[in-house]
Amino acid sequence: MRTALTIAGSDTCGGAGIQADIKTMSAHGIFAMSVITALTAQNTLGVLDISEVTPKFLAVQLDAVFTDIFPDAVKIGMVSSVELVEVIVEKLKDYEAKNIVVDPVMVSTSGSKLLKDHSVNILKEKLFPLATVVTPNIPEAEILADMKIECVSDMEIAVETIASKYNCCVLLKGGHNLNDANDLLCKNGKKYWFKGKRIDNPNTHGTGCTLSSAIASNLAKGIELEEAVKRAKDYISGALSAQLNLGKGSGPINHFFTLSSKFSKR
Repeated sequence: MRTALTIAGSDTCGGAGIQADIKTMSAHGIFAMSVITALTAQNTLGVLDISEVTPKFLAVQLDAVFTDIFPDAVKIGMVSSVELVEVIVEKLKDYEAKNIVVDPVMVSTSGSKLLKDHSVNILKEKLFPLATVVTPNIPEAEILADMKIECVSDMEIAVETIASKYNCCVLLKGGHNLNDANDLLCKNGKKYWFKGKRIDNPNTHGTGCTLSSAIASNLAKGIELEEAVKRAKDYISGALSAQLNLGKGSGPINHFFTLSSKFSKR
């Protein structure tokens, strides 16, 4: 069985973060492992509080995974401090980790800020160059490219800017009222569009976490990046189309929309 590691924060309501990552990886037939960067008290309405782990404990968690069940892919989500990013960078280099997907989580779906301002630079300068692909959404890409993104041509400029500036492949996620969820990948100077259709579903909590974990799962199977992205987008579309409706705010998507067995039935 192929394996994948998620390095991210915990979501108490299970729609995003570590919980969404594990569900996504499991749905892809991948054995999922986790290293927690922070505990969050959150629900579909927003983030109430965040408690980071210590750099020392983060390092021990990473050692525990890499020295026993070496992951075929690594997904990195919310990392909110310089010290924690430095630990992750050091360990990824020490263990020569591969198939690294970085979801630069800066703002939650509900609009809560999750990344400290002074942490952005180390994320860009030290973590991005190690990544197989970085997956910002429009607001995050505006910060990374230092520009407004208001049209398709802006997306093309931004994705090239981020890729060349930080020497990494970049998947710029569309949506945010800009287009019908069309995403743009920049790989080795070439651009690839992945068309998507906007699905009428207000429950989108954890979609960014889920997409990046789906990409990591496909990379763990040895699938090339372009196909990994395509399959991940198809998975997201299915999970959204399942129209799960939980919570009082922006609820989670159905990660197990394809699951059907005697154990999943009433």
